[in-house]
Amino acid sequence: MDKTSLYDVSLIKKEAITATLKEVYEALEERGYNPVNQIVGYLISGDPGYISSYKDARSKMITLDRSEVVMLLLMEFL
Repeated sequence: MDKTSLYDVSLIKKEAITATLKEVYEALEERGYNPVNQIVGYLISGDPGYISSYKDARSKMITLDRSEVVMLLLMEFL
């Protein structure tokens, strides 16, 4: 028990963003929306009206820093 544990904060943040995006995506899909279009609309405009409040998707999405979400998506793409 004398070992020091190291945590990679960026990994924890990435996992939190990924989990939130998946939850929001699923909630939007269940409501019949095009999740990609709605999430992109929100990320570009910052208008939370793009995200349904169903299953607290809007509340979850606005907790994320939009620039961090875009950065994560770009890093995953490249």
